[in-house]
Amino acid sequence: MPSRHIHFTIDAAPPPRLDKALARDVPEEAALSRTRLARLITSGAVLVDGVAQVDPKARVAAGAGVTITVEEAQESHILPEAIPLEIVYEDADVIVVNKPAGMVVHPAPGTPSGTLVNALLAHCGAELSGVGGTKRPGIVHRIDKDTSGLLVVAKSDAAHHGLAAQFEAHTVERYYQALVHGVPDGNDPRLRGVKGTRFEPGNILKITTQLARHRTDRQRQAVVFQGGRHAVTRARTVASFGDPPTLALMECWLETGRTHQIRVHLAHAGHGLVGDPTYGGKRKLPVRAFSETAADAITRFSRQALHAAVLGFVHPLTGAKLRFEAPLPADMTDLLAALRA
Repeated sequence: MPSRHIHFTIDAAPPPRLDKALARDVPEEAALSRTRLARLITSGAVLVDGVAQVDPKARVAAGAGVTITVEEAQESHILPEAIPLEIVYEDADVIVVNKPAGMVVHPAPGTPSGTLVNALLAHCGAELSGVGGTKRPGIVHRIDKDTSGLLVVAKSDAAHHGLAAQFEAHTVERYYQALVHGVPDGNDPRLRGVKGTRFEPGNILKITTQLARHRTDRQRQAVVFQGGRHAVTRARTVASFGDPPTLALMECWLETGRTHQIRVHLAHAGHGLVGDPTYGGKRKLPVRAFSETAADAITRFSRQALHAAVLGFVHPLTGAKLRFEAPLPADMTDLLAALRA
């Protein structure tokens, strides 16, 4: 199989582990993540001073000569499928897609086909130079199946490496629009008593907790305050609906990006998303808050009312600042129109 060889020297004061030392000193243009480097080490593809090293934890000295053999990307086992996509932006390294509600991002045992990855394999074809040793799109973040909106995907190892670093550093701009039960307000004594929530200037709700898998339902996430992953969500009310005000359209933005984060956090605050079958809970609308038409539209809304509306990041190769917006999809637009009417 065709391969390329990367040669470099370990700089002064290397980290104590080989994989960390390689990640620090490997040429940037090689676009090899620490995870990829660890796999290359264990496969025997890394020579240090001419001797193969297979332990990522091995020590390495300053001045050691390193040669890494990287095989050309192999074809993916995932089949391409000609599924229409709404492409917001595309170049040789990245592609930004406005994902429709109902589409899974990556194949899984329960959804082996019909996913965004299947569609991207067909759309990009030979333009995929390989991510992690396989000709596949590089998924650096996901949104839930029934959430609509913007996703950026890498088409090359270099782009994947650069985007992943931005998501890890929490520098990617992500704004969502959500329709929730209730109207969060800083003067609400109930909300002030919910652990992990507080209001910042401008009536911005900040939710800070940890998130972990639910103890009895492994498909769900749960708010915890020990033993989980740090998660921060901010949200502000854009509009309220009903008489008395019963629903709110909220703009939410993420400091971290955890599975189901917005859905879990807003439910924890007592403001679950309309239509969310997992976290929204069954809410009975006040009898006279909405017209019969509006109440019926709320009841019939069949997914969580959540849309990834804004995505901003630095292009991983050119350094250009990119920012994209996706308007609300038709189902959310129709629901809001019914509420306003």
